[in-house]
Amino acid sequence: MQYRKFGKLEWKTSALGFGAMRLPIIGEDKSKIDKEKAIEMIRTAIDGGVNYIDTAHPYHEGKSEIAVGKALKDGYRQKVKLATKLPVWLVNESQDFDRFLDSQLKKLQTDYVDFYLLHALDKEKWQKVLDLKLLEKAREAKKDGRIKHICFSFHDDLATFKKIIDGFEDWTMCQIQLNLLDTNFQAGIEGMKYADEKGLAVVVMEPLKGGKLALPPENIKKMWQEIEGVKTAVDGALKWVWNYPQVSLLLSGMSNLVQVTENIKSAEESKIGLFGEKEMKIAKKIEKAYEKIQPIPCTNCQYCLPCPRGVNIPKIFEIYNGKEVFYDLTEAKKMYAELAEKERGRNCVVCKKCEALCPQRIEISRWLAKIDKELPV
Repeated sequence: MQYRKFGKLEWKTSALGFGAMRLPIIGEDKSKIDKEKAIEMIRTAIDGGVNYIDTAHPYHEGKSEIAVGKALKDGYRQKVKLATKLPVWLVNESQDFDRFLDSQLKKLQTDYVDFYLLHALDKEKWQKVLDLKLLEKAREAKKDGRIKHICFSFHDDLATFKKIIDGFEDWTMCQIQLNLLDTNFQAGIEGMKYADEKGLAVVVMEPLKGGKLALPPENIKKMWQEIEGVKTAVDGALKWVWNYPQVSLLLSGMSNLVQVTENIKSAEESKIGLFGEKEMKIAKKIEKAYEKIQPIPCTNCQYCLPCPRGVNIPKIFEIYNGKEVFYDLTEAKKMYAELAEKERGRNCVVCKKCEALCPQRIEISRWLAKIDKELPV
């Protein structure tokens, strides 16, 4: 395993972090985690050198933290730094900070978390943080030992990102979305460098854009093969992120043991500056090729769920994007027809609650109407 600097801390992090957002499940219910498989995966990652585990309150409908807590028993908690997140959108008063944190510590079966993130900050949530004095609550939790470091994850524009960084002097780390297709999206490359200059560790989420970069069309697969040492599209996309010296680690939301072992291998081969000018030109060519075929920038984070009308927004977008990359219109229509009636886009009433929660700022209601017309049932 390769290890990298983590902001101003003396501690060094594994290049690969384990994101507990997409753990294996039983059936289709996201809350029913296959605990035996999840524990095996997390412990295999740790045994392979991973020393950073990331979870959050909403992951797997509140069950991810429980699974992680079980996996970190038997001495594994002492081998890692643990991160979880405060669901700022559910906080209505200052006292909610302690209520959530104490509940999370109980689910994780630990007395403290190393990195406590204010989750998915944007303009509105940042103002709530200030209005409810949540930073003061975080400082109190740090003082009493329940958290070791105050951090945040982010989904908004670059100006807001810089404002948040400059608005609090005790940040240890920020978590941003960054991948081959999101170089100028949200914080982007410029935000990554800004955070690094300010002494913050930079943790990257969505390095595969919600898995979208894992199964490229044939022409893009051939482009990856032009880079020496890159075995697969996943391997190439991860190494692209690791190429940047400002990146402390990237999180991978792994769903099976094969992904764990393959990602560990990629991390072992990772290196700052691994991609030179030639390789970065090929990566830019790949980026341009993707721009032509991925109309909706959905990462399947599922923050838009549950829809009050039952619309399966991520699945609909997956089908539509897949139509552009992996299969034809006939197959896409078939997949759309297989959705339950209540899950289809025609049930959207344009309440736009999902759009307020979407980290990608997708015009969800407009796309649902368009897709329902293009994929009639």
